[in-house]
Amino acid sequence: MIIMTLLLRDLNTIIRTILILFILIDASNSQVSFSKCLNGPSSSKIPTPSPHFTIRAGRSINEPALIDETMREDDIEQICIIGSGNWGSAIATILGRSAARLPFCNDEVRMWVFEEEVSLPSEESNDVPAKKANLSDVINSRHENIKYLPGVKLPTNVKAIPDLKEACLNATLLVFVLPHQFLPKLMPIIRASVHPSRCRGVSLIKGLGFDKRTKLPVLISQSISIGIGDGFHCGVLMGANVANEVAMGRMCESTLACDYGNDEVNERTRQIFDERLNFRVARIGDVAGAEACGALKNVIAL
Repeated sequence: MIIMTLLLRDLNTIIRTILILFILIDASNSQVSFSKCLNGPSSSKIPTPSPHFTIRAGRSINEPALIDETMREDDIEQICIIGSGNWGSAIATILGRSAARLPFCNDEVRMWVFEEEVSLPSEESNDVPAKKANLSDVINSRHENIKYLPGVKLPTNVKAIPDLKEACLNATLLVFVLPHQFLPKLMPIIRASVHPSRCRGVSLIKGLGFDKRTKLPVLISQSISIGIGDGFHCGVLMGANVANEVAMGRMCESTLACDYGNDEVNERTRQIFDERLNFRVARIGDVAGAEACGALKNVIAL
């Protein structure tokens, strides 16, 4: 009887979560802006695509767009990872290799690190006190996040930067992978530092936010878009993956949901995350649906 009661209680929680997610998706598909609900009609406009890119219409969303590899210097992508925990360091292994491989990316991938002091592994006896060092210095010298992803080498072109302004400077692609409660304090710095017209984002944060006033769920990707403003568009990358398996190069799959208003930019973004042999990425346009399913997956897993 006790077991049946616990099962019914968990089932009730899952059903309520599913209903909330359906409401969230429906609201997004109806183009009900969260900012409009809170602040009234918004005056911000969706930016027109950059003139340096060509929109290719009349094509399936899953059909790869051809990338023009003769782009101008100011079309080069600058990737910045916001977060350096277990998942942030794992995705840095993918993005570092992609940036070195793809002709439209700057080789250097910046990774913002919340600076902290860590103990260095000692090769001497346990009686010798462990030496201390800043985490960003350790990552840059050893190419390993010894605290959050020990034993996995990061690409040498991934640079750990503790100064958020420096990490985001003129970035064209922001990859958000940190606890969402830290986002509000970071947004003003990010907004002032990124490329003024070409920047977009991808959130790897699984979960939902909740508005304190209305008590309604809020998509984190929408919170990021609103926080940065100026028509900033944020997609999501969701999948049933384990960070350590991604970092070790095991076969994984994920879904990129984004619509930046430009087929070539969408395909560029997919290629940046995709590694054909070990991290297969497919793209869809339903950002709200993918993000809600990612949050639901975690509820069921727990």
